[in-house]
Amino acid sequence: MFITFEGPDGSGKTTQIRILASTLIEAGFSVVVTREPGGTAIGDQIRNVLHDTANTAMSSVAEVLLYSASRAQLVEEIIRPALADGRIVLCDRYADSTMAYQGFGRGLDRGMLADLTAYATGGLKPDLTIYLDLDVSDGLARRRNEGEEMNRLDLEAVHFHERVRGGYRLLAAADPGRWITVDADRPAGEVATEIRDIVLHRLSVSR
Repeated sequence: MFITFEGPDGSGKTTQIRILASTLIEAGFSVVVTREPGGTAIGDQIRNVLHDTANTAMSSVAEVLLYSASRAQLVEEIIRPALADGRIVLCDRYADSTMAYQGFGRGLDRGMLADLTAYATGGLKPDLTIYLDLDVSDGLARRRNEGEEMNRLDLEAVHFHERVRGGYRLLAAADPGRWITVDADRPAGEVATEIRDIVLHRLSVSR
């Protein structure tokens, strides 16, 4: 099963993936955890370019092509082989981030983005997407309060992040069979319990 986590920056995706991975491993599942952009040696180099706050001159088109290049490498090198081996793949962001950030946030043509994503991924879509919903100002404040490094996209205006959040909500509403929205404005343990129950139910149904 291929499970992705999406949400605004600071919504707790990385923490929740770590907790879920431990839960699944304890239950006897074989799990691969990865992330976007990055997840491979090549992808991590691209991630550094994308997140570097010095790269203010990067165009929206260059940005989306770099994300897609990292994604193509991740799918071929990590995700498809793991799925072929019967492992559960947990990915911190995937193609829906492109639609939310570059489509709704940047305003790039979403039809073009869908075609580009299909090419980069070979049409691979998640079986389940967990969307951690959180007020964008609260999420960015979390990152600052926890001393996390702010990347190039984090430093965009709040209005940009509001458009991204609105885009995520539209994507989730359009495909309720794949997307599950989880309120991230709660203690991490409560969020983790809800996610655990969702994922274990899906796994039991898919067997």
